[in-house]
Amino acid sequence: MDFGQQYLAVAAVLGLLGGGLWWLRRHGYAARAVGGRGGRALEPLERLALSPQHTLHLVRAGKVVVLLACSPQGCQILRELGPDSLGGVS
Repeated sequence: MDFGQQYLAVAAVLGLLGGGLWWLRRHGYAARAVGGRGGRALEPLERLALSPQHTLHLVRAGKVVVLLACSPQGCQILRELGPDSLGGVS
């Protein structure tokens, strides 16, 4: 088998895989399998770096939104918010 035919065969297989993934994402199947919103219990909403070692995280856990402060010593819940108290955050 010629090297040109091998490269063409590999390109065809990669093209088919890419086309299949595109089709799955377009129809919503790959987003759930790869880590989209489908059925996830935790969803990160926003992250704010205060310093290289200190961050604030806004996380949705089911219908509750939690504001977390993380540092080298650990994480602490600052506030729990209801589903209606977010305003513009989706």
